[in-house]
Amino acid sequence: MGSKYTKRHTEEFKQDAIALVDSSGKTVTAVARELGISSKSLRGWYRKAKTDRGEGAPGDLTRAEREELKRLRKENREQQQTIEIPKKATAFSVRENNR
Repeated sequence: MGSKYTKRHTEEFKQDAIALVDSSGKTVTAVARELGISSKSLRGWYRKAKTDRGEGAPGDLTRAEREELKRLRKENREQQQTIEIPKKATAFSVRENNR
């Protein structure tokens, strides 16, 4: 959960703000000022949108790639935990048998 002062904007609002930057020819800062939002926020939304359209900087991940990476990391964590259980059980068995 964010700060109680953090505004949460809908996805529709973000898309409209991004479209306004694209169509108006104004800078991100000017559009942000008109909308009463942080230019830092709008700039981040705009960069992510450009990346998702394939216009981002090399190495930037699209939304789909970010979601896949998150899913794969979760899967990896789960598999590591699954592997760890038999290792601990084996170590415990060896200690018990050596007594």
